[in-house]
Amino acid sequence: MTLLSNSPTVSPFRMLVGGILGMMVAMGFGRFAFTPIIPLMQRDLGINHGLAGELASLNYVGYLAGALLCALWPRILRSSGVNLTALVVSITTTVLMGFSHSPHWWGILRLLAGIASAMLFVVIAIEVSETMVRSNQSRWNSALYGGIGLGIAVSGLCVPIFDHWGGWNAAWIGIGTLSVAVALTGLLVAGKRRGSIAVPDGTPRTPGSLSGITQLAFAYFLEGVGYIVSATFLVTMIAHTPGLEKFAPWSWVAVGLAAAPSTLIWQNLAGRTSVKTALTAAYLLQTCGLLLSIEAHTLFRAGAGAVIFGGTFLGIVSLAMGEGGRRCGTEGRRAAAILTACFGAGQVVGPFVAGRLADSWGGFTLPLVLAGLLVALGALLVATDKGFAPTARPPVPVVKNQELN
Repeated sequence: MTLLSNSPTVSPFRMLVGGILGMMVAMGFGRFAFTPIIPLMQRDLGINHGLAGELASLNYVGYLAGALLCALWPRILRSSGVNLTALVVSITTTVLMGFSHSPHWWGILRLLAGIASAMLFVVIAIEVSETMVRSNQSRWNSALYGGIGLGIAVSGLCVPIFDHWGGWNAAWIGIGTLSVAVALTGLLVAGKRRGSIAVPDGTPRTPGSLSGITQLAFAYFLEGVGYIVSATFLVTMIAHTPGLEKFAPWSWVAVGLAAAPSTLIWQNLAGRTSVKTALTAAYLLQTCGLLLSIEAHTLFRAGAGAVIFGGTFLGIVSLAMGEGGRRCGTEGRRAAAILTACFGAGQVVGPFVAGRLADSWGGFTLPLVLAGLLVALGALLVATDKGFAPTARPPVPVVKNQELN
């Protein structure tokens, strides 16, 4: 791909492993490491929930901007220079967070990190999926998103260690340094780019159309608004629960460990039932997890909420992105960028509103109720969407390689 290798001599599974490592860096570290570090910044610097939510929202504004850039200018996805720059920006902005005490600089850094993570997410998802389809290994496509879960789990394990060494600053710098090692490993595993993937002769090309993803995209937007409340504040909520303070960092590890295999599990369920059934079930289960977190005053309930959250959000990402690719055929690259933009727009709203409400209402009860209702509405939209294939065959989250305008 533009970051990994498109060479036919490179094993598709090496490409997959390289993509998984790339997702760890771009999403698990660059994007979601902020979640376990928020309580450290609140402890050491006294920042409130509102500021934390604003910084998270700025990151997602950047994510939305990056996704829109990919949707409006898809040729950028094929530029090795641009995408390598995005990788460098993702890592550099993570490291620099530990060298500033200014909310303004934090906001700029999180904004830039969001742009980089969106571009990396889209290009890695598309290029790895194309490689797997070309090699007739598309059943492994969903494993790619497990890299986000692995990154979350690793950051959850490492942040307390870095915190012990030097507080919140060391946490950011340590995660950034770890990102360098993982990124280099991913590039070495996948190999160097030697050419572009062409569609094999005889491979059918489904006509492209974006009109069929409107309802799916709105459901995905609602998921972006709802899930991001937990994605941003889960560790903070547990850290502020009497008796559960020591469990807070481990809750993020639980999220990551549940998330890593979840994409394969949900894809398997989609294959046994249907994509609509599996996606609806994932939305409804996540709704239950969000509502369960409202009264998570015991270790069991807090742990269950973390596992349910981790076990659903990447499954929804995998199935929704795959379904968009199936419906849009040769317009699948644009569909991936548009769905990512809708998801990103939802994420801009969620943390900002949730943080302000948490400060005003003295806790996260109201934000979690609202998040649960929005995700439940997303489930209803999925269940009534007539665009799903009638068979129990899971979608292929990719389109064939071609020039786009």
